[in-house]
Amino acid sequence: MIQVDNLVKTYRTGQVLVKALGGVSFRVSEGEMLAIMGPSGSGKSTLMNILGCLDRPTSGTYLLDDSEIGKTDDDDLAQIRRERVGFVFQNFNLLPRITAQANVELPLLYSRSKDRKIRALESLERVGLGDRSGHRPTQLSGGEQQRVAIARALVHRPSIILADEPTGNLDSRVGSEIVTLFKDLNLHENITVILVTHDPLVAAQTQRVIKMRDGIIETDELAVQVSGVKV
Repeated sequence: MIQVDNLVKTYRTGQVLVKALGGVSFRVSEGEMLAIMGPSGSGKSTLMNILGCLDRPTSGTYLLDDSEIGKTDDDDLAQIRRERVGFVFQNFNLLPRITAQANVELPLLYSRSKDRKIRALESLERVGLGDRSGHRPTQLSGGEQQRVAIARALVHRPSIILADEPTGNLDSRVGSEIVTLFKDLNLHENITVILVTHDPLVAAQTQRVIKMRDGIIETDELAVQVSGVKV
């Protein structure tokens, strides 16, 4: 599904060139769930922006289902983001003055979907919040707000979810529930899930962990079983 070869991303800050990615290569199969870890400045967010078609590499290739993203025009990139990729962020990014249902409907406004209310309710049901659709974000707990954000990511039926520190603002119990929700979506709906996280306990719940440092991949390992516990 995803094929990244020798990906380089360089930014210019004044007269200085900063290499955020220094030649990254990996593959992600359809239906895989993996974590990307690394300290601040390691290139995780830059990589996620490119995978989510929010940015382009300076050099190297990124193939998404055999389409080379670096050569795709802006309109086609926007269509890919609308139809194939769902985004989940640490800070939820919900509009506080509208209901959970209205927040979930937002990605469908640009597609002029006539059934967006029905699809938003279905998406909220998928994350266990069908009975909270009329509540505003300020009336919801942090875990419920993140579930609304996940429902919003699901509403256009993407094949990939990119989640950037999705448990970063949640306590460990609620964070575990959110990771379990991602695992269920991955297992039962075959959605490819890529998580950026600083939390090794979150990463341990995935099938594979990529660790980055200084813009390169340091390790890329499958999860293993130790005494019956996935680590």
